Amino acid sequence: MGFDLLLYNATFYTLDPRFPVVEAVGIRGERIAAIGSADELRDGLDDGERAIDLGGQTVIPGLTDAHVHFVQFSLRLMQPDIYELPSLEETLGRIADHVATLEPGQWLYGGGWNCNLWGDGTFPHRHDLDRVAPNNPVALASKDGHSLWVNSRALTLAGITAQTPDPPGGCIRRDPAGEPTGILHENAMAPVYKIIPRPTLEEQIAACRRGLQAAHRVGLTGIHDCEGSEALAVFQELHRRGELSMRVLMHIPAEELDAAIALGIRDGLGDDWLRLGGVKAFADGSLGSRSAWMLEPYEGERSNRGIPTMTATELRDLAGKANRAGLSVAIHAIGDAANRAVIDAIAAARQGAPPWLRNRIEHVQLLHPDDLPRLGELGIVASMQPIHATADIDIAERHWGARSATAYAWRSLLDTGATLAFGSDAPVENISPLLGIHAAATRRRADGSPGPDGWHPEQRISVVEAIRAYTLGAAYAAGMESSLGSLSPGKLADLVVLDRDILKVAPMEIADIQVINTMVGGQFIKSE
Repeated sequence: MGFDLLLYNATFYTLDPRFPVVEAVGIRGERIAAIGSADELRDGLDDGERAIDLGGQTVIPGLTDAHVHFVQFSLRLMQPDIYELPSLEETLGRIADHVATLEPGQWLYGGGWNCNLWGDGTFPHRHDLDRVAPNNPVALASKDGHSLWVNSRALTLAGITAQTPDPPGGCIRRDPAGEPTGILHENAMAPVYKIIPRPTLEEQIAACRRGLQAAHRVGLTGIHDCEGSEALAVFQELHRRGELSMRVLMHIPAEELDAAIALGIRDGLGDDWLRLGGVKAFADGSLGSRSAWMLEPYEGERSNRGIPTMTATELRDLAGKANRAGLSVAIHAIGDAANRAVIDAIAAARQGAPPWLRNRIEHVQLLHPDDLPRLGELGIVASMQPIHATADIDIAERHWGARSATAYAWRSLLDTGATLAFGSDAPVENISPLLGIHAAATRRRADGSPGPDGWHPEQRISVVEAIRAYTLGAAYAAGMESSLGSLSPGKLADLVVLDRDILKVAPMEIADIQVINTMVGGQFIKSE
């Protein structure tokens, strides 16, 4: 048969319904040439061709993170680690340690703080940062990325004062005297981001080399990136140098839509390693920052319905313009009002749009019951992050209450015909897809909470369904289902070798499964 490589003595879960489980996979070049029994495929080996005995391990198709901020994730690996520290004082201590390594006046930028873990969830203050960083401007993104915590020096440099009005789609949090507290929500973050010195292209490339290694170690062979033109430049340069070891679907920022249309760009421009996807936009904020756009106010709040970052009319105009030009949309929506507005916008945009477009909603965290079946009916991909559900249990119960029954509603969405594409939203959450599969199948955290049945267990899905969302679902969302998503002859040879049988262990054990090796395009990736 002329294979370049034969893998055998393993349980291969192919996700190909014709041959769901096989013993061996033959690879020629970057693609799978044949699957079947070990004896049959070994008989087809020519002299001198390679065969690798996998020692009885388990193999699944390569996993794709369908929603990640990969350059930011990679840079975060080089910044102070304040991810979800349990108290304000511990967070400040970690910041002080890093400030001690800086020159006076040098910016400190990072993120990952989560005030919902600090007692009553009160937002921190600029004076807290002033204590530990009196001589350095500081800007720290919240875990969800929808709030920015800055010190007084950063506010001064950005020109934000008591007289600065809230921008459209943003909020400057203020004290009773009207002075900024140092917390900026949504579009109010922009003046600070504009003045933070950006890392150079080479610095970002160096960070992404580390990020790629970290991603491969947890079984990722592809990503759908939700950043901007700067990230696209990084991926292009890695690709040009032959260092892009993972398949990247790059979304187009909404502010670049006119430029993309003028250039004649359509969905799918690129190759198997780097290609363009849909137009990324934001309909609202986040649950953690209490800026998700809601149909009814948050629990215990009389008037707060969150922050719509685009109006319903703007969403409709954007989706229609993009779809008519042959570009799908990938719109961030957390709250039930935001999701309804995006669904309505996509429903209107479908008139006259090419039928092959894969419009998608990013996150789909809370749906009104009336809207649950609409994604399947309209062919909208639900791009979701299972680990958000288990991370957000406490704040969802606190701020959404009984509405949480239709939050992170994977079972309902699958049952009504929607396609799920799973990711992590890293660096917001852990990038490991195995942790996402665990969360989707159990609705529990790794420590077993909130109980043996999980949170709203009626929304659990099977392990196989969760794996499909990281493989076939992600491939469909990218328009690459003919090349990715299953271990089928003719498809790209992307796969993951696991130390345990993911379909036979108890679902709670999935969080402990280790990745033995990751293959992309017929090549095993060497971990450093």
